[in-house]
Amino acid sequence: MPDRAMPDQETITKATETLQKIGRPLLAFISAALPIVISSCQKAWAFYKKLPHNVVQFLIGTILCFFGGLYPTLFAAIQAAKIGGINIVSKALSDISEEAMIVIEESKKDDKVDADGNGVADVKEMDSKALLLRKANLVMTKMNPQKVDEAMAAISKVWLSVISVLTVQFARTIALSISISDSLKKTFNRFCTPTIQKAVPKEYQKWVPVVVGWICKSIGMSLAWYIQTVISAVTSALEGGKIAAFAILKFFKDKGMNPAGIIPEDLDDTYVDEAIAYLFAALGVFFQFKLGFDVPFPFNLLLFPFEIAEYYIRWSITTVSEA
Repeated sequence: MPDRAMPDQETITKATETLQKIGRPLLAFISAALPIVISSCQKAWAFYKKLPHNVVQFLIGTILCFFGGLYPTLFAAIQAAKIGGINIVSKALSDISEEAMIVIEESKKDDKVDADGNGVADVKEMDSKALLLRKANLVMTKMNPQKVDEAMAAISKVWLSVISVLTVQFARTIALSISISDSLKKTFNRFCTPTIQKAVPKEYQKWVPVVVGWICKSIGMSLAWYIQTVISAVTSALEGGKIAAFAILKFFKDKGMNPAGIIPEDLDDTYVDEAIAYLFAALGVFFQFKLGFDVPFPFNLLLFPFEIAEYYIRWSITTVSEA
């Protein structure tokens, strides 16, 4: 028993030491980056709210047309959230960001405190462990827990409703993913798992079936969702092209412009929007296939948060269905 306990204790000690080493630079990074992120998001949201309706519709249509297949579950989640309470989420995120800014401002003031009057800020004289405890205490005392709790509860409720909608919407893809992963798991467990278990130390053999299961699930998800990506690329391109085309015609009509007299008084009584929509759709599908359903460098860095959100949602709805 002592021999087994020692590695665990050593691991905990090393993890604690590592956390203490990165604690100070991590706090500095969060204090510097978080206000910028919050401010940028607030400005982007305010700019979005001020855009004319036709411009918003054109942007939505264009994004769906050219990127709908790259982020099918993310866009579906946004659509579901509009029904399930996107305004609630917006308010909750605003409340959380307000509390975060309060804590950050108080932390900046705390960084200047020199209680012993020796000319050096107290936080600079502390080790990483004491600094982390001091900042944790600051968060606990300056944050409004009731406000944050209500905001987190609101986000959780909307998230659960979104997951429920997406689970139904992508039921076939999820079923295919589970079917592929189960088939792979049986094959791996029969031919590969015993060999791998012999190759790893005895104390880690219990992890082999679990890791194999994760790998099989990842492969199954990748194959099933690639098929769904192709389907979503076509359907979203058609839908996005339709939205963008109607927004263009509405824009020209509202401005009193009628190129070549092709825009009728009644926008429902024309095939021009359909022609434009199919053109947009063809370009959108070609664009996504040309990319190989993968955002190229350097745009992948800019859209990295979207990539994380997309794969997290895919994993979430697949895991929920397996449970």
